[in-house]
Amino acid sequence: MNIDLYGFGPALAAGALMTVKLALSALCLGLVLGLLGALAKTSPYKPLQWLGGTYSTLVRGIPELLWVLLIYFGTVNLMRALGEFFGNPDLELNAFAAGVIALGLCFGAYATEVFRGAILAIPKGHREAGVALGLSKFRIFTRLIMPQMWRIALPGLGNLFMILMKDTALVSVIGLEEIMRHAQIAVNFSKQAFTFYMFAAFMYLGLTILAMTGMHFLEKRAARGFARSTQ
Repeated sequence: MNIDLYGFGPALAAGALMTVKLALSALCLGLVLGLLGALAKTSPYKPLQWLGGTYSTLVRGIPELLWVLLIYFGTVNLMRALGEFFGNPDLELNAFAAGVIALGLCFGAYATEVFRGAILAIPKGHREAGVALGLSKFRIFTRLIMPQMWRIALPGLGNLFMILMKDTALVSVIGLEEIMRHAQIAVNFSKQAFTFYMFAAFMYLGLTILAMTGMHFLEKRAARGFARSTQ
């Protein structure tokens, strides 16, 4: 094996950067959707409960690959109509945006259940204490509920992010040049399938280890006050 991977080393490095960008962008979108979904499912209002439950069930019931294909190819007519309305008939959803939406949508559906479990795990007395202190619902949520919710939810969210990191490989089917796409191009050119797929596997493993390290740091930081209070 050539030390520069037959000249594809820089391309694979660029693919790794694209993978990280895609994963982090989808994570941001998924966290927002997951939090909104959890708030809807724990709401006392039936329509919001139905909306949150429908989102969680529908998205989790369809494979991630299908969501990528549906969002990328299924929005062609919609984007064309919007483009014609705004005077840009060539408007289209690029592969990166489609990947972020699809993966963020799927991450958010699973994160909904993680956040919901974390919210339900917080004793009701904490909310009652906030009401007794005269705090508004918004301040009770931001000052009392959310810090505890993050501490409880972080391990589950960390596991979901590991899955999200690997699911970025699915976006290669619509042409986004991330790790898997560059590995496939290199294999087609060099015919060294084992070399490049094994190298891609180690790249995903390295990114996963970095993510695990970051999540471990966040979990320790989130548990600092709780650890002191239990001593």
